[in-house]
Amino acid sequence: MATYKKRGYKPKTQEEKVDALEQNSTTAEVFNTLDQSASKTEEWAVRNQKYIMIGVGVIAALVLGYLGYKKFVAEPKASEAMNEMYTAQQYFDQAVNSQEKDSLFTLALNGGEGKFGMIDIVEEYSGTPAANLANYYAGMSYLNLKDYKNAVKYLGDFSSDDEMLGPIAKGGIGDAFVQLNQPDEALGYYETAAEMKTNEFTTPMYLFKAANVAYSLGNADKALKYYNRIKKEFPASAEASNIDVFIGRAEASL
Repeated sequence: MATYKKRGYKPKTQEEKVDALEQNSTTAEVFNTLDQSASKTEEWAVRNQKYIMIGVGVIAALVLGYLGYKKFVAEPKASEAMNEMYTAQQYFDQAVNSQEKDSLFTLALNGGEGKFGMIDIVEEYSGTPAANLANYYAGMSYLNLKDYKNAVKYLGDFSSDDEMLGPIAKGGIGDAFVQLNQPDEALGYYETAAEMKTNEFTTPMYLFKAANVAYSLGNADKALKYYNRIKKEFPASAEASNIDVFIGRAEASL
């Protein structure tokens, strides 16, 4: 068995000499193996250098292409879409505060004065923030025009983390399903709308709507839970003004 030798030690016996030769031979083999592996790696790199450079070039092109697209295509397109949507948005705002709601909501959807409507924005500028927002305006316009299937379609394509718009869009889908006589679907959307953001406006409003639908479905227990939450957490809300009446009705149905 080989033993530890101090530096500078020279083997004296025949056995020690044989041992030293074996160690030197093993070390040499190890280094030869490493040299061969390194050589093969270098040969592979040389042999495939063309493909390696192509791969690096493709990655670089993709990165630069994305950055270029974002700066020179996506951002200008998004800005253009917002400008194009201005007139349709004005029609929508006027409709909310006007007696001529139907005609103005229709103009908001289809456009007027040679300008795009919300539907045009969705189709022409797909993927932009303006198109996403246009889905909201289109959905709410259809809801006001009593076209409930299209209201569900466009509001379903809208997404937002906004404190108000997000819950109102989900709640709008719930309103449409109520009108389509699909209360189970309506309840689910009202519950989602109530839980999306906690505030003094949308949360009690959609808790109240969810409670009413739950009660109509025979689920007085769930209705009571939502009524009690309104009374406890949102006592200053409009929905809380007569909440004891609804609580009493739900309790009587248990």
